[in-house]
Amino acid sequence: MAEYTQTIDPVAGSNQAVDTPPDSPTKLQAPGSSFGHAHKKTESFNSVKWDENSLVIPSSPQNGSHSRSNSHNTIEVPAIRSPDAHAAQYMHTLSQAPSQKERRVSRNSFGAALPIPRSKRQSRLSSVTFPEIQAALNSTARPGCPSITPAREFLAARVQDTHPDIVKKAKNMAFVFDIDGVLVHGDRLIPEGKRVLEILNGDNQLGIRIPHIFLTNGSGKPELARTEQLTKILENPVAIEQFIQSHTPMRALSEYYSSVLVVGGEGYRCREVAEQYGFKDIIVPNDIIAWDTSIAPYRVFTEEERASSRPRDFSKVNIEAILVFSDSRDYATDMQIIIDLLRSEDGKFGTVAADPISQRIPIYFSQGDLLCPTEHPFPRMSQGAFRIGLEAMYKALTGVDLERVVYGKPEMATYKYADEVIASWMDTIHSEERVPENVYMIGDNPASDIVGGNMYGWNTCLVRTGVFQGGENDEENPANFGVFKNVFEAVTTACRKELGQDFRFEWDERVNTVLHGSADAGSAIV
Repeated sequence: MAEYTQTIDPVAGSNQAVDTPPDSPTKLQAPGSSFGHAHKKTESFNSVKWDENSLVIPSSPQNGSHSRSNSHNTIEVPAIRSPDAHAAQYMHTLSQAPSQKERRVSRNSFGAALPIPRSKRQSRLSSVTFPEIQAALNSTARPGCPSITPAREFLAARVQDTHPDIVKKAKNMAFVFDIDGVLVHGDRLIPEGKRVLEILNGDNQLGIRIPHIFLTNGSGKPELARTEQLTKILENPVAIEQFIQSHTPMRALSEYYSSVLVVGGEGYRCREVAEQYGFKDIIVPNDIIAWDTSIAPYRVFTEEERASSRPRDFSKVNIEAILVFSDSRDYATDMQIIIDLLRSEDGKFGTVAADPISQRIPIYFSQGDLLCPTEHPFPRMSQGAFRIGLEAMYKALTGVDLERVVYGKPEMATYKYADEVIASWMDTIHSEERVPENVYMIGDNPASDIVGGNMYGWNTCLVRTGVFQGGENDEENPANFGVFKNVFEAVTTACRKELGQDFRFEWDERVNTVLHGSADAGSAIV
């Protein structure tokens, strides 16, 4: 039996050899064997071994566009295939319930790797605490002079000097927020969400910014458009550098694939997202329908849609991968096109592969949520429902299971990427590039927010303003820090645990270190 061992960095969780596309047979194949043989993997946290009794997941195209040896700017994180995969050291005991083990074993394709961006996120913002003051200062240039420190920030710094122990604790905690069902319902603000962000942005006893980022399985828009929308709804600044949506880590795939089918989202926003991520040849379903309307016989294709499409002869194009970035707006058409591609020879329309495994192109989903909270009183079906339907259809037609890779919560790759974002944001607001020890994940979906946070070793808080409407805690994926009425209750409880029961969630405008002890102006120590 031929055996192959691949060393994995126990810290980064990444394959050190990243000069081949993800999931390629070159990476997974045992020396001396040929592609198409089965390979069985036995794994530990520090090594992965293959033998000749398992399946290899679909290979990536091996043409010249992917020959970028040693040029990848990505980290490859093994996808979670069982509760005891490479995330074992991060797992909380609450995430090992039998029902959850059954669910997680079937989550991602066997042997899959999820590339995520390696480079740091560079911040554009120097302050998010008092934007109105900063804007006023920026309007008055002082050539050759240092920038003016806002009076309020100056006072806050003096107050922080008098409470070094609490300041240290405040910098050693961070919050990770899900968005839909926690801070907003669609485009409607959850009032407690606005107040929480005001507190974390400096409206607290110390005037200190407490680190926080946003980690959502939402998708479908460029990050800038989404953060601008959230800033308006939440009435608090949300920077790109704080924000991760489900397909944000998928930008790393642009280093492996050139011609891709991008599915989901409103209009052509996902094409715009893919362009920003660096993909070279981006195809959307409407391009294909404009080329051959008979592919989707029940679709009414308007002239407006045709005018904005980019048709060509797709029988001469090898599409290298399918990327489901967001929820489908037309299940029937999108499923038909995806099934045609998955059954084709290496992604070429008008062909049917003789081998439905070795010639199948890879398919990636940005997240796996079955349900998503919206403005409707009951959660609506999300991308996970689309994937389940596609898997059932594919197996009914071919007789084999569909190999696929899923990003988003609760996959470990998304949480490793969140670490990079937290560390970068810490550097922006406190000049300390590190991940705080006490991270609190606040979410409404036990099957993604809570199980993912539990497995990654975070403190998990479940709120009742979204998907979860159960009893004292979720039975299958319980939150380890507790269940709360809303996000305000969760954040203030966590802050009191870390910073003390007497910590106050408002900034005292009367504080003035010059008039120390004045009965009218207040004191720096109150």
